[in-house]
Amino acid sequence: MRFAFLAILLLLPVSVLAQENYTVSGRITEKGTGEDLIGATVVLEPGLRGSVSNHYGFYSISAPAGSYIISFSYIGYETIEKEVTLNQNTRLDIELGETSIQLDDIVISAVRSDLNITNAEMGVERLDIKQVDLIPVIIGEKDILKTLQLLPGISTASEGSTGFNVRGGSIDQNLILLDEASVYSASHLAGFFSVFNSDIIKDITVYKGGIPSYYGGRASSVVDISMNNGNNKEFEGSGGIGLLSARLSVEGPVIRDRMSYLLSGRRSYADIILKALPGDIIEDGTRLFFYDFNAKLNFTANDRDRFFLSAYIGRDVFAYEGYGMDWGNYTGTFRWNHLFSERIFSNTSIIYSDFSYGFNMGSDIKYSSGIRDYGIKNDMSFFLNPDNTINAGLELHYRDFNPGALTSSENSDIDIILAKKRALETGIYIQNKHILNHILNANYGIRLSTFSHFGTGEEKIGYIIPEPRLALNCRISGTSSLKISYNRLSQYLHLLSNSTAGQVTDIWIPSSPSIKPVIASQVSAGYFRNFLNDIIESSVEIYYKKLQNITDFEDGTSIMLNENIEDQIIAGRGRSYGAEFYIKKKQGRFSGWISYTISRTEQRIAGINNDEWYPSKYDRIHDLSLVGIYEITKRISLSSVFVYSTGSAVTFPSGKYGLNGMIIPYYTERNGYRMPACHRMDISMKIKGKERKGFNTSWDISAYNVYNRHNAYSIYFRESETGKWSTEAVKLSLFGIVPSVAFNISF
Repeated sequence: MRFAFLAILLLLPVSVLAQENYTVSGRITEKGTGEDLIGATVVLEPGLRGSVSNHYGFYSISAPAGSYIISFSYIGYETIEKEVTLNQNTRLDIELGETSIQLDDIVISAVRSDLNITNAEMGVERLDIKQVDLIPVIIGEKDILKTLQLLPGISTASEGSTGFNVRGGSIDQNLILLDEASVYSASHLAGFFSVFNSDIIKDITVYKGGIPSYYGGRASSVVDISMNNGNNKEFEGSGGIGLLSARLSVEGPVIRDRMSYLLSGRRSYADIILKALPGDIIEDGTRLFFYDFNAKLNFTANDRDRFFLSAYIGRDVFAYEGYGMDWGNYTGTFRWNHLFSERIFSNTSIIYSDFSYGFNMGSDIKYSSGIRDYGIKNDMSFFLNPDNTINAGLELHYRDFNPGALTSSENSDIDIILAKKRALETGIYIQNKHILNHILNANYGIRLSTFSHFGTGEEKIGYIIPEPRLALNCRISGTSSLKISYNRLSQYLHLLSNSTAGQVTDIWIPSSPSIKPVIASQVSAGYFRNFLNDIIESSVEIYYKKLQNITDFEDGTSIMLNENIEDQIIAGRGRSYGAEFYIKKKQGRFSGWISYTISRTEQRIAGINNDEWYPSKYDRIHDLSLVGIYEITKRISLSSVFVYSTGSAVTFPSGKYGLNGMIIPYYTERNGYRMPACHRMDISMKIKGKERKGFNTSWDISAYNVYNRHNAYSIYFRESETGKWSTEAVKLSLFGIVPSVAFNISF
C-alpha cells in the first residue's frame, strides 16, 4: 500500500497531518436485528463536525480534546445523543431502534434528509427496500431492477424487461454487484424478472455519474446491492406466495451478538401447473421454472475483526419435446473487515462469479457458453479528520471466457469449439472525500486500470488507462446547492447481442487487438433544492457523455459459433446528452416522485449510415415516470405508477425488389424509424393483517397495465395475402392487463 500512503501525503496539506486529534469510532446497528445501518449520520457538537457510517456501519470522527455531545440519527429510527469526553481514543458502538412517526408513517428514503444537498455526489440514487415493496409490478413479484427503471436517466430496455439503459448506455455497461460479486445476467424467465429476492436485500445504490474511483470496469453505471447480514439477536423469517413463485427466508443468531446466518430460497411453479394440464395440451416432460438461493454467514471475532461469507445460486430451466435450455449465475464472496486503528478501516474481499448457458438438442448435441470471474479486492479507509476521508485500494480480476462450444457425444465430426479466452484486469485507486469549507466540498480521485488478454493462439495485448474522477458541491443556502462532476471510465468486456434487452444467448468476450476497450467520459452539472424541512427534494441535472470504441455489427452478422466474429465487429464513437428532472416527496401519508428525462443518444461508425451520426438503439427522447403512494389507514396503502417513453430507434426496410421470383427488402439508413410510444399505468393495494406478536401477514393486490394498452414489443413485416407486392407491418405485443395477488408473512 505504498502507493496509497504516498498519495495521501500528496493530497493533504501539511497542517492536516500535523494536527493532533482524538477519535471516537464504532459501529451503528439496528437494535432489533444487529444489522449494519449504512449512511447513518454522526454529528459532534460544538463545532458541527459530521460523519456518515460506511458500508459496514463503521464510523470514525476526530476532534481536539474536550467535552462534546455526539448524536446518531437515521431516518425512521430514534436519534440518540451521548456525552463524550475526548482525552483519548474512544470506542462507542450504537444501536438505533425504529420509531413510529405520528403523521408521516410512510418513509421512502432512509438516508439523511439533506444528504442530497450536503453531499458532493450527484447522479446517485438510493432505494429503500420498503419503497420497493410498495411499487406495483407485473404478476406481483417485487423487483429491484424494475423500480430502478422509474428513476431519472434510467430507461427500460424493452416492455416488461428487467434490462435497463443508463444515460444511453447499453445493458452490458451496467456493473451490477451483489455483495461485491458481479452478476452477469440479472434476470429470470428471459428477462422478465430479476434474480434479486427483495426480502433479503438491505441496500441498493445506483451511480449514473460522478462514480467514485473505487468502482471500475463498466462504462455507464454501477448498481451496488447489499444482502442482509442476518439477525444476530433472535430468529425471524419471512415469505410469500404469488401467482408465479413462492419464497421463504430465515435468519437468526448462531452465537448471539457475534455470529448470524441468513438463508433464502425462491422457486417458480409454472412446471407444477403444466403437469396438471391434460397431456394433449402440454407434452409430457415439459419443464419451465426458475429458482434462486441466497446464503450468508456473519461473524464478529472481536472489536477489530469481522468476517462475512455470502453466496448466490440461481438457474432457469426450460425443456420441451427433447430440447432443453438452462442458464444462471453462481456468486460467492468472502470478506474480512479489519480495524488497524480508530482511523484506519480495511476490507479485503475474495470474489467468485459465474454465468453459464446451455442448450441440449436431444440427448446427443449440446451447446454451451459463459464467463467465469475470480477476483480479489482490498480497500483501505483513512478517516484522517472530519474534513478528509480517503479510500485507497487495489482490485484484480481474472476471467475465463467460453464464447461457444457445440459438442456431440456420438459424432465428434460435428463438434465446433471456439477457442477459450482469458484476461486479467486490475485497478489501483485513491479517492478523497474533502470538506474544503462550509460552502465547498469535493470527492476527487483517480483509478489506474490495466488489462491483459491472452487467448489461446492469439496475440497478447495490454492496455493501461487512467480514469480521473471529480465531484464538487457548492452550497448556495441551507436548502440548495450546485454540483458538477466529471468521470472517465473504461470497459474491457463486451456483450455480443442482437437485441436491446439482452438475452441469455448473448456472449461475453474480452477486449483484444481488434476490439479496443470502451472509454466513456462524462461531465454533468446539477441544481438541487429541498423544501418543507427536507420532506420534498428536487433536482435538475444535465449531462454530456462521449464514448470511444463502441461496437456494432456488419449487416447479417450471426454471433453464435462464429469463429470470425471479431472481423465482423466494427467500432466507432458515441455521444449521449440530456437533462433529468426529479421531484420526490419522501414521507407523509402521500409520498412518491416525478421523474422526467429528455435525452439523445447517437453513434457514428465507419461504413454505417454513410458515416453520419445516427440514433442508437438505446435512444429514448422522452422518458416520464409518475409514482404515487397513499396510506389510506395504518393497514391499507394504495400505490400507482404511470410511465411514458418514446419508442426506441429501429431499422425497417425502406423498400423491396424482386429477384428470381423472390421478394427481397432493402435498407437505407440505420435506426431511421421508431417504434410506437410506450405507456401504461399500474396500480397496487397492500392490506396488512392485524399485528400479532411474532406473526404478521399482508396481501398485495395489483394490476399491471390497468387500461390494457398493447405496447409494441417488436414489429415485423410480411407479404399480405391480398396481393403479391403488398407488404404489411405486424405489431407483436406481450402484455395486456395482468392482475395478480400475493400473500406475505413475517414471523
